[in-house]
Amino acid sequence: MKGLRVVAAAAALIVAAVPEAVTRPAAGDDACGPRDTRVAVPYAITGYWLVPRSDRCVTRRTVEAIHRIGGDTLVTFGARLAPGRDPEVDCPGCYQVGRKVRRVYTYVTSEQFGPGLLRCPGERRFQTAGRTYYQLLLGHSCTKGPVDLVLVVSDGDGLGNLMAEADGYGMKVYPGLPAAPQDPAKPWLPDPRHTSAVAAFTGRVLADYRQRFAGVKAFAGVYQSFELTVKARPAKDPTIGLYRAQHAQVAAALPGTRLLVSPYIDARRGPGFPPEQVGEGLAELAGTRAGLPMVVAVQDGRGTGKVGVYGPAEADAGVDPRVAPIVGNVTNRQAYYGSTGDYYAAAARAVPPGVELWANIEAFEPTPVPGDCGRADPLPLRGRPTKARLDRQIEAARPYVSKIISYGWDPFMTCQPGVGRPSVADDIVSRSALPR
Repeated sequence: MKGLRVVAAAAALIVAAVPEAVTRPAAGDDACGPRDTRVAVPYAITGYWLVPRSDRCVTRRTVEAIHRIGGDTLVTFGARLAPGRDPEVDCPGCYQVGRKVRRVYTYVTSEQFGPGLLRCPGERRFQTAGRTYYQLLLGHSCTKGPVDLVLVVSDGDGLGNLMAEADGYGMKVYPGLPAAPQDPAKPWLPDPRHTSAVAAFTGRVLADYRQRFAGVKAFAGVYQSFELTVKARPAKDPTIGLYRAQHAQVAAALPGTRLLVSPYIDARRGPGFPPEQVGEGLAELAGTRAGLPMVVAVQDGRGTGKVGVYGPAEADAGVDPRVAPIVGNVTNRQAYYGSTGDYYAAAARAVPPGVELWANIEAFEPTPVPGDCGRADPLPLRGRPTKARLDRQIEAARPYVSKIISYGWDPFMTCQPGVGRPSVADDIVSRSALPR
């Protein structure tokens, strides 16, 4: 790869502003005020992960802000299907049904489902204490044999709001599939004891999507919420097994739907792996797609410090000070098997049929610094990036991928380190605008 170059406010990162005729504000449809569909600066990152919100007006302003810097794609994580009763769910009788129950699961989410979620006699939807509940019975038969009881708890229709607003801005949404329970001993892996229940529940959710989002242009596909590394994997791998089970449900319920997966890379010498393993990892991912089109948005690893962003001429230079807490005060060559560009180049050479390669730029720092803002919850603590650093990440990935998205929008792109100080999104607008 050629040496990295960051060209301030250059066409390599942005294109000319959208013509006035295209950017005229659109009329609103409720008390949230009009939608402003103008694009201030079409930045190279065109999609973001975000958390759905139950407040429709907050959702509108959030989607508007992402659209303002050229965003056209939104991705959400699915909630986790958790084994057992949730002690914070104050709902007497919610876990009681007139059947023999094998396992109990709780699913706390920010979306409200329609009738497609309910299938068997005895299942029900009800409301109490400002929340909506669904009791589902998962088993081989609706009338005979033991069942798994899933209690779905919803605090609002954040996903429905997001889908409606994305539709209004001409954007696309990839809702997250339900996330599997984690292995208690190895939390980076799914617990294989629950794979069949996760697959069955996924089928219910997708059946509801088939009804609820029919004809909604914003519905672009689904995101695989459980992450894995894109490298050579064991013959019997629980994450690949989970992928196969869930993706088969997608193919059955929504034929032709796009699957979005975002595996991560780790270039650190010792715990990581060299770029040569990326091709085998992509092949294994493609083997789970059940005939569906798949997008693989490889995480670039810079935010966690697991991969360095540097060019060939910088291999023997010291690592970026912000990743030194992760890899030590060493050179890039001593810290990593290769750079971000090396891994994307390896991926681009090995893209399997039916797969499209994107980049997932990690818009955060491994650790925060005093006086700045970032993520305080959930752990681990993360700091926010700068626009200049994002530009370097973009330059490293863009020769090899068809689209660049980023984790995540809040708080990394929006937090302000002090009164009157700009967010990263503000910097993108002010520092990238080209003269008209």
